[in-house]
Amino acid sequence: MGTFHHGKGDLHGITVVVHGRDGRTWVGRCDTIDDAGVHLHDADLHEPATATQPREQWLSNAVAWGIWPRLPHVLVHSADVERVERLGTLRA
Repeated sequence: MGTFHHGKGDLHGITVVVHGRDGRTWVGRCDTIDDAGVHLHDADLHEPATATQPREQWLSNAVAWGIWPRLPHVLVHSADVERVERLGTLRA
């Protein structure tokens, strides 16, 4: 099963985790991945410098209950992306 949005990519509409090279982590609904980076909708960010819980706990909570969509649209620039994975592949 795929999407009907041609050219958007396999992760279009899927909730993904974007691991940043600097330790930041985003969770959001993937729109596209292109040369500019990863475009997310309805996302949240784990910022290590200001986080109230460790990243692994934050991700575990995201798997179990979802996220609070604090960021309507985010572009994580290609140079900042370490890897992208489906949130559903993680365990709570």
